[in-house]
Amino acid sequence: MKITDIKIRKLFDEGPMKAVVSVTFDGQLAVHDVKVINAKDRFFIVMPSRKNPDDTYRDIVHPINADFRAMIEREIIGAYQAELEALANSPAEEREEITV
Repeated sequence: MKITDIKIRKLFDEGPMKAVVSVTFDGQLAVHDVKVINAKDRFFIVMPSRKNPDDTYRDIVHPINADFRAMIEREIIGAYQAELEALANSPAEEREEITV
């Protein structure tokens, strides 16, 4: 299974959550609301989840093994960093329209 598209949906300046991302696999399956988190000087992803009645959270979708998770995380964080770099290199008036 290959990632065929990553869309950075929303960027955040404040707090540990830095972005909300959609990922497409093999051009056929989209996973929305993957979060990019920066905590303890480390970036990682959090898969989409829903809140249970007992106030715990349960992933809606998740990788089955560590290798696949590492690949997804590497690709998403790379796309996030590329988006930040593109924004940093864009004219100031464009950055004001794009950043959240």
